[in-house]
Amino acid sequence: MSTDDPADWLGDAPPVHDPHKAVRAQTRPALPKRFYKVAGLAGSEEGFRLILDGRSANTPARHPLTLPTRSLGEAIAAEWAAQAEFIDPSTMPLTRLANTAIDGVAPRRDAVIDDLSAYAGTDLVAYRAGDPERLVADQARAWNPVIDWAHETLGVRLILSEGAMHVTQPETSVNALRAAIAAVEGPFRLAALHTMTTLTGSLLIALATLHGRLTPMDAWAAAHVDEAYQASVWGSDAEAEARHALRKAEFEAAATLATLAR
Repeated sequence: MSTDDPADWLGDAPPVHDPHKAVRAQTRPALPKRFYKVAGLAGSEEGFRLILDGRSANTPARHPLTLPTRSLGEAIAAEWAAQAEFIDPSTMPLTRLANTAIDGVAPRRDAVIDDLSAYAGTDLVAYRAGDPERLVADQARAWNPVIDWAHETLGVRLILSEGAMHVTQPETSVNALRAAIAAVEGPFRLAALHTMTTLTGSLLIALATLHGRLTPMDAWAAAHVDEAYQASVWGSDAEAEARHALRKAEFEAAATLATLAR
């Protein structure tokens, strides 16, 4: 696929701090027509490159769209093969995340690690409600196992706070979480961790998902205990539910990418 091919519908990745927004911020509103018949893969020393009608595909920043594993490559090729008359990026979450990994994370790995490390001091699971009793119990049921896992597996001990009052976490715990982030192999799994963290507000929940301690479904539920409680008391809002569903689908795609990129 040449650099002036109509497939460049996502636009160039701008040099902004958030690698996910870097790839998505310049998305054009008009959807391009499908310009290829067959989507497939070609193996190379670097991995598995997406091929459209025999031509190599590129990312929005014109890097080779090369995937680290065949399983991830096949999943992304399937997204391209499933497009109808027009190419709709909203139906291609793995492709968008792969673009994020290649264009936004690989060249900015240290900045992404710094960004994620900031969540170590403000993690959702450290801030607890003082009442009502049911919400307190729901939070404990969902979050305590994650905290226990982080302590046993990563050597992290969090100080809990009641309400919105900020609590400073031990330096040893912050450093241990940063080390866990830095240990994530490759830009694809790091991009997945970044997406899961920003969508949930919890680095611990995202790490537990990345390491298989939580299923994506359980992780998403754990991150939205407060919202579930409020909905049970006040009822749900259709518009909010629609936004929630879109964010959940993006979270699940990130978890899938993390698994397939391993």
